[in-house]
Amino acid sequence: MRACRDAGITTMAVTDHDTTAAIREVAREAGRAGIAFVPGIEITAAWRGSDVHVLGYFVDPDAPALKTFLEAQLDDRIRRARAVGERLASLGVPIDMEALIVRNEGRPVLRPHFAQAMVDAGHVEHEWDAFDRYIGEGKPGYVARQGATPADVVAIIRDAGGISSMAHPGVTQQDDLITGLAAAGLDALEAYHTDHSAEDAARYLALARQLGLAVTGGSDFHGFRSAHSNGFGTVCLPDPDFAAFSARARRQTRG
Repeated sequence: MRACRDAGITTMAVTDHDTTAAIREVAREAGRAGIAFVPGIEITAAWRGSDVHVLGYFVDPDAPALKTFLEAQLDDRIRRARAVGERLASLGVPIDMEALIVRNEGRPVLRPHFAQAMVDAGHVEHEWDAFDRYIGEGKPGYVARQGATPADVVAIIRDAGGISSMAHPGVTQQDDLITGLAAAGLDALEAYHTDHSAEDAARYLALARQLGLAVTGGSDFHGFRSAHSNGFGTVCLPDPDFAAFSARARRQTRG
């Protein structure tokens, strides 16, 4: 929160993958820093063997259906982590996956954790090397997720009082999903993102207008030492878009 304040950020959200564990602490620290805070999450759905990331904003972390769903997501994360561990061992680049699961103390075990463990074990020099060579989609250590469809996740976010946005569509290249998801209740597209070009942003702004969706924006910041640090404080959602996005959330709450 101090880094956000120093960067001039006035409103922010934490959207951790498949967990709301940080929301209360971040909300408290945001208040101390004088920053408006939007409670959020990024939920991983499964579609045709690939991950689809759906952002949820203004969610109630205590919503019973969301909590039950996230418990199942955690179980699948652990299953997947162990499967990835087996593959990495077979490739001659083993990591202590059980220690990693224990160290996370009931929080989701994610691919960035695997990547950092591979750096610590000396198998790769940087996190992105781990993704490029071993654990990125289509690489030999990759294991596909199982579980909820993107439409299921949109419904779960709405049930938790939130509004949904498809994350970084220019990165995942799953545009053929968007129209159907909009019909299923998707609220927004993440048009502004660290890895989106100006052309990407323009395309998704136009598509959002066409489908009657709001737009969101995010730096996808994973920490200053991570491969996802370059957008911090520079990739933001313009004020008019945030106002429209917030108004949509208020209408949904009233409805």
